[in-house]
Amino acid sequence: MDSHDSNDPKQSPADMTAFVQNLLQQMQSRFQTMSDSIVTKIDDMGSRINELEQSINDLRAEMGVESSPSPAAPEKPKEEEWKKEEGSD
Repeated sequence: MDSHDSNDPKQSPADMTAFVQNLLQQMQSRFQTMSDSIVTKIDDMGSRINELEQSINDLRAEMGVESSPSPAAPEKPKEEEWKKEEGSD
């Protein structure tokens, strides 16, 4: 057998380097595609959330309800107000 047989399982370092570089380029390309897709979906979700908030505000206005803070963030008295109240006792 010839030592340069094409079916030889051993590859030259140059062949392995080219293979690894190609593989890394493919991985980077796929990663970039996935990243772009995720960013696009996040932007779409942001737009939909903004539209939903606007719809809620429009419904509130139609019902005559004043805009109030969201239930997730109830308004708390400021620390300064507490101190003033405590000092007036």
